[in-house]
Amino acid sequence: MYNDKLPPHDIAAEEAVIGSLLIDGAAIYEIATLLEKDDFYHEPHQYLYAACVSLYARSEAINQITVAQEMDRLGKLEQCGGVAYLSHLISVVPTPLDILDYAQIVYRLSISRHLISAGQQITNIGFMADAEPRASISKAEDILLKLAQTRGTRDFLHVRQVLDLYFEPKPLGEDGEVVPITKVMSGFNALDNITGGFGRSDLIIVAGRPGMGKTSFALNIARNACVEQNACVAIFSLEMSSEELVTRLISTEASVLSTHVRLGMHSEMDERKILSAIGTLSETKIYIDDSPKLRMSEIRSKARRLLYEQKVNLIIIDHLGLIDADGYMNNRVQEIGYITRNLKALARDLQVPVIAVSQLSRAAEVRQDRSPQLSDLRDSGTIEQDADMVIFIYRQDYYYPTREKWEIEHPDKEYPEGIANISVAKHRNGPTGEVSIHFTPKYYRFENIAAQEESLL
Repeated sequence: MYNDKLPPHDIAAEEAVIGSLLIDGAAIYEIATLLEKDDFYHEPHQYLYAACVSLYARSEAINQITVAQEMDRLGKLEQCGGVAYLSHLISVVPTPLDILDYAQIVYRLSISRHLISAGQQITNIGFMADAEPRASISKAEDILLKLAQTRGTRDFLHVRQVLDLYFEPKPLGEDGEVVPITKVMSGFNALDNITGGFGRSDLIIVAGRPGMGKTSFALNIARNACVEQNACVAIFSLEMSSEELVTRLISTEASVLSTHVRLGMHSEMDERKILSAIGTLSETKIYIDDSPKLRMSEIRSKARRLLYEQKVNLIIIDHLGLIDADGYMNNRVQEIGYITRNLKALARDLQVPVIAVSQLSRAAEVRQDRSPQLSDLRDSGTIEQDADMVIFIYRQDYYYPTREKWEIEHPDKEYPEGIANISVAKHRNGPTGEVSIHFTPKYYRFENIAAQEESLL
């Protein structure tokens, strides 16, 4: 029904923009980051604005004479109405001082045209629907997301505008207390003393060899953030089902074996613990997506939608190696590089920290102490490059399951039973270091070490 209508446009506003530039070429500083050539509906205006931008890029003056010469050089002057049309553009400008107002009209109508185009693309997706509905919805969301990202460029901010964020009123909890969600804390005091918490727009990689407790560590952080800070956490679980994750959360909270939780093999006392844990967890704002195969574009779309609906404070992805890159890549290294760049972009775009769990290569296994290093990050050095923080988990008792075996090789050291070494190997905005926390494998629970806590007082 729209076929008989012209797309939204305002020729007078477009003429006023070009005419203002011909009168006062320096005014391009006000609109160069706002308008692009294609924002103009009338084709001659596209050419004229492109000529002004070219002169601006070469640091040359912008006026009727220089623009006419540039258009003539490009062979477009007569096509755009010649010198007479340039004189007309100057004559119709009410005042060049309002060029930004004219430009905003042109920009707004350009966005309207782009939205119409996006709607037509989404309509085509509907007619050629994918066999998997989620894939079609993801494509539609991605069209709008690309439009928002393409036209969502930022301009300079005075430092005062950034500093003012520190004095904005913080959200209040149910009982009226201020909830500090500008930094999401892990809940492990020794670790938080190093990191200062996870900041908005941070990409945090939590890495370790299989069996070290990476998923449990991430879930513990989610639980601590929700229970202790009233934060909202989104978990993308590509490896485990939501039922498995919730069973782990209950086991951790109730100190009851997960097999007993899952199979109902528990005592009356355990049942009371489980009911109490369920009550605590049901009050948290944890949202789980357990889709087994997700493309980066789907993660981006779902995260953005949940942010609008629930004001997410933290995103956790388990794990990095199972994410599909969008489109064909030559090798896995390129795919991982694409994924980490987009995870960092997601963190910046949504202004929430993103924690991505990652595997380490076998290189750590061949070293005598088996302690992980940044070079062990699997598949791509871009993981280290894109991450704001890299946290390794390493447990010596995993390799020495009995005290006897440990004492044979380390007769002068105490057996590290239940001790997890948490190493901040990269920290873009602060110090690195290593701390120890306690890990109880049967409950998937990480805890602060009391003796270490006392030493921090």
